[in-house]
Amino acid sequence: MENKTQKKEALLLIDIQNDYFEGGAYALVHPEKASINAKAVLEKFRSDHKTIVHVQHIAEEGFFLPNTEGVKIHQDVLPIKGEKIITKHVPNSFQGTDLLSYLHENKITDLVICGMMTQICVDSAVRAAKDYGFTVTLLADACATLDLEFQGKIIEAEHVQASFISALQFYYADVTTTNQFLNL
Repeated sequence: MENKTQKKEALLLIDIQNDYFEGGAYALVHPEKASINAKAVLEKFRSDHKTIVHVQHIAEEGFFLPNTEGVKIHQDVLPIKGEKIITKHVPNSFQGTDLLSYLHENKITDLVICGMMTQICVDSAVRAAKDYGFTVTLLADACATLDLEFQGKIIEAEHVQASFISALQFYYADVTTTNQFLNL
């Protein structure tokens, strides 16, 4: 008889921190919408007693500085006792952290990912997770980014978001919305 690995899912909440919200050092476009969606998924994972991992970026310059309000995880998705918090110092949530070993120790096979900033930290985590063999679901409306500039042209946040998420959808992740995910 063949022994198949049983699917075991974890939620990965990436950098949903105060500096990305209004009044923060690096405000994104509509982070509130993304955090409310992330909160709905977080509540579902809590009620189902599934593994939850919060990723908190702490930087040496710019934003997410130690001992500031901006570095704190946003109130919508505050960790509770027993939920893992990973501290990182670079965009990739796996690099220089114990995230991979923690997921392996807990026999996680599938990751549901949401967070901020889509084109940097979310993108790098999704790609790394797939490279490490995880099945990845990305919740597009539980992620946020900002307007970017390239060669004097402004690329609006919604286009940045669509470009990166559509690229990830090709190979790296199953992309869905919060409502679709919660109503499966």
